[in-house]
Amino acid sequence: MTSVNDIRSTFIEFFSKNQHTPVASSPLVPRNDPTLMFTNAGMVQFKNVFTGLEKRPYKTATTSQKCVRAGGKHNDLDNVGFTARHHTFFEMLGNFSFGDYFKERAISLAWEMVTKEFDLPKDRIWVTVYPNDDVAYDLWKKIAGIPEERIVRHKDNLWAMGATGPCGYCSEIFFDQGDVLAGGPPGSTDEDGDRYLEFWNLVFMQFDQVDENTRIDLPNPSIDTGMGLERITAILQGVYSNYDTDLFRTLTEAAANVAGGDPQGEGKQSLRVIADHLRAMSFLIAEGVLPSNEGRGYVLRRIMRRAMRHATLLGTNEPVIHKLVPTLVEEMGQAYPELVTGQAMVTETIKLEEERFLKTLGRGLSILEEEAGDLKKGDMLDGVTAFKLYDTYGFPLDLTQDALRTRGIGVDVSGFEDAMARQRAEARKSWAGSGESKSAEIWFAIADKAGATEFLGYETENAEGAVTALVKDGVEVKSLAAGEEGFVVLNQTPFYGESGGQVGDTGTMSGEGVVLDVFDVIKPASGVFAHKVKVIEGPVKLGSELVLSVDHGRRSAIRANHSATHLLHEALRQVLGTHVAQKGSMVSPDRLRFDFSHTKPVSDAEIAEVERLANGIILQDAPVETRLMGIEEARATGAMALFGEKYGDEVRVVTMGTAREGDKAGKTYSIELCGGTHVHRTGEIGLVSIVQESSVAAGVRRIEALTAEGARRHFAEQDNELKAIANVLKVAPKDALSRVESLIEERRTLERQLSDTRQKLAMGGGAAGEDGPENINGTAFLGRVVEGLQPKDLRGMVDTAKKQIGSGVVAIVGVTEDGKGAIAVGVTDDLTARFSAVDLVRAGSSVLGGKGGGGRPDMAQAGGPDGSKANDAIAALRAAL
Repeated sequence: MTSVNDIRSTFIEFFSKNQHTPVASSPLVPRNDPTLMFTNAGMVQFKNVFTGLEKRPYKTATTSQKCVRAGGKHNDLDNVGFTARHHTFFEMLGNFSFGDYFKERAISLAWEMVTKEFDLPKDRIWVTVYPNDDVAYDLWKKIAGIPEERIVRHKDNLWAMGATGPCGYCSEIFFDQGDVLAGGPPGSTDEDGDRYLEFWNLVFMQFDQVDENTRIDLPNPSIDTGMGLERITAILQGVYSNYDTDLFRTLTEAAANVAGGDPQGEGKQSLRVIADHLRAMSFLIAEGVLPSNEGRGYVLRRIMRRAMRHATLLGTNEPVIHKLVPTLVEEMGQAYPELVTGQAMVTETIKLEEERFLKTLGRGLSILEEEAGDLKKGDMLDGVTAFKLYDTYGFPLDLTQDALRTRGIGVDVSGFEDAMARQRAEARKSWAGSGESKSAEIWFAIADKAGATEFLGYETENAEGAVTALVKDGVEVKSLAAGEEGFVVLNQTPFYGESGGQVGDTGTMSGEGVVLDVFDVIKPASGVFAHKVKVIEGPVKLGSELVLSVDHGRRSAIRANHSATHLLHEALRQVLGTHVAQKGSMVSPDRLRFDFSHTKPVSDAEIAEVERLANGIILQDAPVETRLMGIEEARATGAMALFGEKYGDEVRVVTMGTAREGDKAGKTYSIELCGGTHVHRTGEIGLVSIVQESSVAAGVRRIEALTAEGARRHFAEQDNELKAIANVLKVAPKDALSRVESLIEERRTLERQLSDTRQKLAMGGGAAGEDGPENINGTAFLGRVVEGLQPKDLRGMVDTAKKQIGSGVVAIVGVTEDGKGAIAVGVTDDLTARFSAVDLVRAGSSVLGGKGGGGRPDMAQAGGPDGSKANDAIAALRAAL
């Protein structure tokens, strides 16, 4: 029996041998089509190639594309598990031609694939063509030899991307599963039966739908095909339900082992729901989609909780679905390695949601029984009660509907929505009166009307988004013209909005006739990303679909700096002590700043040790892993919260590296709660260098650091400066320090010698030319004016002079090189009762333009701006004696 993995590889290998480039599956969250919630067909990733907006280095391709249909237009959720072929997650095999080959080769390759590679009997193959497509009709007869009675002209065989754009006829391939199943051939009145199974669709993209009434030929007709892997696997394995194929049998049996039930008997449908939903939830979580109450996260939560509800129907009352992840990884991990790398996050996310769901379910069912206990089959639960269950007890509307459906009781959905609207109105009214500025109120209104912006930036830097709001000068507008600045809000974005210390991204947005320069992104209201833009070409309007491109170099530098803050935080704790806690941070592309609690300066030796520890983890080139946890569970692991960040019940936990020394040896080096963007491996940081340490406030220190290219430039600049210094000193760079130290010591010696010489010269002559002290009113007075001495040298000269004269008053006025004056006055101890040095120095400093002075009765010093009055200051002291 051919396994699903063999079938997938056989398809890809066949088209590879026929000159098709194998292309990896694109993500489930479309990066190039903001109108889609999830990738739902193989051609989605090639949409811009078909329309000519994008060029690829190949003209033919083959893929196995991951797809999800569980929300919006393509919503199969309610049928999954109860029909043979409905799924939330499925794989689409396809081959594509972008202007290379057309109908003849497409039909030839398909026929060879089906009848030779898959060895399906030719007489059980049916095909359909568009009624007017005589070319395809004749080619099926010519190439495949299919008789006319098995080539059905069918009016539905027209495919289009949308109301306008590329479109074309298509040809579907069916397999007759035999008369054991009911149903007629395609085109018959009972064509919806299961006997004739459509498994491959060949789309001949040959027209451009210009408007409702105009269709022209495309210059380069193309091919887009899609074969359901699950369907062809069922055909090749000879089973009539996708759930009986090898992959689903493995998953349903694993589900039965942990949840109970019989895969072929009672509980079969619940086990199928769990098996199908396990694939959808695991792939979505592996790609970064997390359960929430908005957008894609809400659809994911619905899928998860539907599976969990079916687990409880099998009798489980504890988390079990997360235990199935290893089985899924074993079955599909080789084809999709993102399951392997994301296994831990997938498992923990599912387990967390199961725990929350079981609490919600138990509480909600108990309350629901009280509220709906008297209702009978055909009754309707009022919407207000349904909303109270949702709003107060966290019991979603679809769970209320599901729980009551078995009793034949409905729910007043309109009443539920009215209650929801009233609550939002009250919330807005309360918020508007909370003291916030009037200009901020607009963002709450936008959040309420347009919903949250879905952030794609953990996984990509390029995507497409649809404009949901435009704001200029604090007012919502319908468009922004060329040259104007304002804010753009989108349904989804790869741009990071400033938060948690990390600055907002910059980049560009573009569309047909539109170019926007994005120079900042903020988050003015919960879930709303407001892109601050200048319109280079415009106008940009509401509803515009734009290509979004984050500045890659800038984002890479920010990621390196952000990850480095985590490494430095842990290194500081290890070097300085566990009292260290983050008190603030700033992460920009050119540097990082990290504030932390510590009571004294960090020494050079401590800085060096912090750098050594952080760079040791960088050299490990360890993976940087992100997992989703409950806030309490995350804290229990030792994860540190970042200052200023607000956390919900579910948090992202970022881990880096393995400690090689100390008490944490062998354990994870860094574990922190963080919603920012990070490098994929620590080696991408390059290195980290602390360039400054300073005080911010009492008990708070700050380090500033550089990483990657910034650190390299810093070291290069330092190296160039060292070489320049060495060149001036005429020594080798390695000898520069010792030479500078020698020069400094020489300077100190010369300064001492110069000071001594000046003092001797100064004490050798009086201000009026006398050799010794004057006698003024019976008191010895020694007054001198000294040029070039520093003010700090005056006291020493005064003390020396006091010892020389024995009894008297000494006054020395120094004139600095910049022309300022300084005066010091000393009075010997036997005269302090008659003269105060403080009074005398004030008399002298006032002449120099000073405003007093200070000291003791026996010694005082002051200064003044006018050193030219030095001799006048001495004269003033004589007069004061």
